[in-house]
Amino acid sequence: MTTTQAEPRLTPAQVESYRQDGYLIYKQPVLPQEKFDSLKAHFEQLLAELPAGERPEAMDVPHFLHPELLKWALDDAILDLVEPITGPDIALYSTHFICKPKGNGKRVPWHEDSAYWNHRITPMEVVTVWLALDPSRKENGCMMVIPETHRIGQKGFSDYSDVDLTKNVFHNEIVKEHRDDSQRVYIELEPNQCSLHDARIQHGSEPNTSTLRRCGWTLRFTPTTVKFSDFKGSHQVYLARGQDRAGNTYADPTKANPEIMAVRAGSTGFKNSH
Repeated sequence: MTTTQAEPRLTPAQVESYRQDGYLIYKQPVLPQEKFDSLKAHFEQLLAELPAGERPEAMDVPHFLHPELLKWALDDAILDLVEPITGPDIALYSTHFICKPKGNGKRVPWHEDSAYWNHRITPMEVVTVWLALDPSRKENGCMMVIPETHRIGQKGFSDYSDVDLTKNVFHNEIVKEHRDDSQRVYIELEPNQCSLHDARIQHGSEPNTSTLRRCGWTLRFTPTTVKFSDFKGSHQVYLARGQDRAGNTYADPTKANPEIMAVRAGSTGFKNSH
């Protein structure tokens, strides 16, 4: 757990934009360059160690096996971006390296994170930091959002239908009747820039058929006023800053948890990609 910084990194106008639109693009460096470079090098090592045949889009909750990642996830530079939205008491819900290889990176269907986390987080107050490790552009399948869908229409809980799993990262997508693709906004970022988005906003990404890899790290934070469900050994959360406000249990950020990964091997309930 880290201490708070006096100067917030988001202005009141940026916070209001996030609340109205459901997302915010942050074009300034997120981490000090030396820290970002060390994170990138660590990610490259983990990517190189992936078992043969395992897709790089599927590097979900890597911190359960590699708790050293939490020194970056819980860095003040990141928490100071989140605190203007969550308040001073912050929990880390999850992280995920989502890496689309050049040439054959899979499409991510239109979805809402909240639809996958329903009944696990109450109320559904989650802000995701999408930290670019590579350039993330329209040409290589950057994330897209449909603004304001976190607070209008289905408000994070749309109906879904099946899609082809050989072409998509997961098997279902928001039905066309519940989304307007023409309103999409492309979230283009340079390395060490980020976007922030509400768990309820509709978002996805196109396949990467370019010659440029597209990798990012998602970090998902909540205020500690939310109540987490009983994960039954398949997940755990961390106190990032401040104190608990809802009687939750938090994990030790210094310990690896291979037993959780063993439980999760039989379930896709927490998988999520962008």
